[in-house]
Amino acid sequence: MSKELNMSMKTGKGWIDIGKADLADGFLEIAMNSIEKLYAKLLKGSNGEADIHVHKADVEKNLFKVLSYQAESAVAQGDFQKAVMSVQRCKDMLIKLPKETCYLSILCYNFGVETYEWKRYEQSSFWLSQSYDIGKMDMKYSIGKEMQAKVLRLLATAYFEWDCNLYLDKALKAINLANQENLHPAGFYLKIKILLKSGASDEDISSALSEFLHHQMSLDFCLNTAKLLLEHGREPVGFDLLKSISERFESSPDRGKITLLHIEFLLQNKRELLAKQKVEEIIIGHYTGKQLLPEALNRLHIILWDRAAKHYEAKSYSEALHWYNYSVSFYTPGQIDQNLAKLQRNMASCYLHLRQVDKAKEAVREAERCDPNSIFTKFSVYKIAVMEKDADKAVEAVIEMGKLAEKPSQHEDKLRVDENTGTNLLSLAAQIALENEQQVVAIKALEYLSEHLQDCQQLFAALKCLVRLTLSKVMAENEEKRDEDINSMLTYLTLAHKRLAESFTEEKFTEDMRILEAHWFRKVAWNLAVQFRGCPKKMRDFFLLSFKLSQFCPSDKAVLLAQKTCLLMAAAVDLEMGRQQETPSEQMELLNQALQHLQACKEIWKVLKLTGDFAKDPTDTLLLLYEFEARSKLNDPTLHNLMESVWEQPHIEVKTLEIIASLAMEPPARYPVLCKKALKSALNLHRKQTVIDAVKFSKCLHSLINLSLPTGLTDLDACVLQEVWDYFEDALSVVSSTDAYPEMEILWLMTRAWNTGIFQYTVGKYKEAEQWCGLGMRFLNHLGSLKKSYEGHMIGLYSEVLDKLDRAKGFLPNEEE
Repeated sequence: MSKELNMSMKTGKGWIDIGKADLADGFLEIAMNSIEKLYAKLLKGSNGEADIHVHKADVEKNLFKVLSYQAESAVAQGDFQKAVMSVQRCKDMLIKLPKETCYLSILCYNFGVETYEWKRYEQSSFWLSQSYDIGKMDMKYSIGKEMQAKVLRLLATAYFEWDCNLYLDKALKAINLANQENLHPAGFYLKIKILLKSGASDEDISSALSEFLHHQMSLDFCLNTAKLLLEHGREPVGFDLLKSISERFESSPDRGKITLLHIEFLLQNKRELLAKQKVEEIIIGHYTGKQLLPEALNRLHIILWDRAAKHYEAKSYSEALHWYNYSVSFYTPGQIDQNLAKLQRNMASCYLHLRQVDKAKEAVREAERCDPNSIFTKFSVYKIAVMEKDADKAVEAVIEMGKLAEKPSQHEDKLRVDENTGTNLLSLAAQIALENEQQVVAIKALEYLSEHLQDCQQLFAALKCLVRLTLSKVMAENEEKRDEDINSMLTYLTLAHKRLAESFTEEKFTEDMRILEAHWFRKVAWNLAVQFRGCPKKMRDFFLLSFKLSQFCPSDKAVLLAQKTCLLMAAAVDLEMGRQQETPSEQMELLNQALQHLQACKEIWKVLKLTGDFAKDPTDTLLLLYEFEARSKLNDPTLHNLMESVWEQPHIEVKTLEIIASLAMEPPARYPVLCKKALKSALNLHRKQTVIDAVKFSKCLHSLINLSLPTGLTDLDACVLQEVWDYFEDALSVVSSTDAYPEMEILWLMTRAWNTGIFQYTVGKYKEAEQWCGLGMRFLNHLGSLKKSYEGHMIGLYSEVLDKLDRAKGFLPNEEE
């Protein structure tokens, strides 16, 4: 039974100690039953087992323990009444167990602490009162005066926080008892708090203060008490206390703390003149051997800067300078200190607001001497440069700020803000430049800002501002200076595209925001492409950027049309630039680029054609011609496959065929067969017209004859001559049927036919010569005003040809009859 009792007690206590009091109750109940059984046996005088001697005192000790454990469990579970009953039984047993007095007193104190932390002030005050009362029951086994005072201080605090007005007397009584039990600074401080809360008079508070001033209290405690008084508006008492402790701690190295507190409360109560006097006293002391300790001096600097900042915010710049100058007084000439650099920068800002530029420049020079690699110092230099309208120096300062923003100095002052300092300052620099109408400086600041901004919305706002500013600058410049700024705008738009692509990972930047920004930038890029059409390369780059930016927009009809146009224009420019390139490698690169744009354009065009009727749209023709030019000049083997699809088209236009013919022979391309086929197809289409356009017909025929009958060749295949003869016959039939055929073309046809005949004559082919010369004579008859100029000469020569032909026939044998 004794073993069962011990095990139950230990197990129950173990559950309580690990915070599972509900599991302890069962074991403690078992322990209680065991004790009752042992107690019953004891009363009967029964020994139980032979080896176990049960003594009454041991049973009572165990009962005391179990009851105390049950009290602990009840408190942990919030069962106040059960805990009170258990503790009361323990308390009743102290007569027999006086040595447990200390234990039970501390147990009640712990209950008081727990319930105080749970803000159950009524329960806490009960337990603390019990702890104090139990502690007095037996002085021999008491917890001691220090502990009793600690209990009473917490009891006073519980009453104070429970309801100070209702339990003021009890709180005051408890703290007075605590101070009687054991003098402690915390007790005096709490008494002052209670008196202040109760609205006690200055006399009563002074009386309470005099009690502890007779004792040795630390300077920090005295200062905290003075601070408490001043915070509650008890200035006369508070300042009297400061005076007393100043006298008491006159020789202390920490005496400066007293003056600092005095200054702080003078400032809080708007007694600035008196505060200034105190500061000036400290300055005098600083130079007469009464320096403040470093910690106190740092605190004084903070107070002075804080007061200066308040004046600065109120735009009282002269007063701000007054307080900053106090701070300067504590630095020795030539001293290098980053805080001094910040101080000088702040002073420079004040001087600038007061339009005292020379003094501002002097302050900034001092800041540069102390901290030359600070972005804040460069910003101060920048502000002065802007104020003096020194654009070059302002731009130089912005460049330095940009570099420092990329790699913040490791020695940057301790008062620097966060990692966004660089971007914040660059943003402010741009704003200052714009306010002062210094466009070039603003552009430079915005350029560096856009490089460092992480927030997408802020970045796009900066880029928009840059585009607008640069565009207005470009419009005011002459042609020579524009190139650099146009390149800058390309850079801005390229950055916009890059950040739009990266924005998908930024949660705050929504899809709608991305679309809105993409539309703005793509339209700007489009407009710039149109505006700079005099510079093909730039135009192409802007069109390509517009296309890339539009890919972040929904693919509606308007966007698809814009994308198609951008790619067509880019391809057109690449082809045009390719025509002008002298080096084959550069030309090939441009032609390949054009093909890439055309391929992308084809895909978009397929989708676009599904959205409506584009019968009159020339895109198909342009795609064909651009692709033909690129592939022909690249000597692409797939060119013939491309042309097969062209020949099969039922509604191809004459103009398209003529352009293909021209491109087929444009260097470095040389495809005479394709050229001839295209010209023949074009000529056929001309013939099919209801009314033949003689001018267009003549040009097409001219090209075809030129291709088939090169100038200067005499040894021509009979088949070739027959083919060309047919072209001349076609021409003659059209010439005969209309007066609109250009006379110069008729002259050209006559000349080519005549010369071909003469060439035949010179090689002894008289019959062919007579045919071709005769053909030329037929064209002669259709000449107008020019006929007389050629008629006599040609008739004479033609007679010679005929005569030569007759004589040639005479040498031939007659046929047999």
